[in-house]
Amino acid sequence: MGGIYVIQGKKILIAVTGGIAVYKAAALTSKLVQAGAEVKIILSESAAKFVTPLTFQALSRNEVYTDTFEEKNPKVIAHIDLADWADLAIVAPATANIIGKLANGLADDMITTTLLAVTAPVWIAPAMNVHMYEHPAVRNNIKKLAQFGCQFIEPSEGYLACGYVGKGRLEEPDKIIQLI
Repeated sequence: MGGIYVIQGKKILIAVTGGIAVYKAAALTSKLVQAGAEVKIILSESAAKFVTPLTFQALSRNEVYTDTFEEKNPKVIAHIDLADWADLAIVAPATANIIGKLANGLADDMITTTLLAVTAPVWIAPAMNVHMYEHPAVRNNIKKLAQFGCQFIEPSEGYLACGYVGKGRLEEPDKIIQLI
């Protein structure tokens, strides 16, 4: 219960990348808003194939960002404005792709350009197939991001969308909130 007061009034940026666990990011958004946080969402093109921006707009009560080149306010550069706005950034679910891009400084979409400019704490919640999660390249990228100061929310073990059982499930929204 005490954690809710830490979240109340905070500006939390959630970067949602493409995986079946996107539905948990919607629940996380709702729970953070209910706890008193102001939440803004950046949705990757792949994530929008699972859940539309409208879902996140309704849950966050804020516009959803999807395109680096869609500048809604000519007085600011959207990805820099979002990066400066955030008290905390969360990547959930974090795919192997986004982890690799961030670990190597690649900035080719709204999520990566924004997150590379964020100076607030960044929390990353991976979600992927167990073999992908255990791949040496992914493990190396996670280690690299941890050295850069990113915090990780370890995936849980269980039944995965691909039919495997193992580590790779996005942690439950309540547990993510407890950790941050």
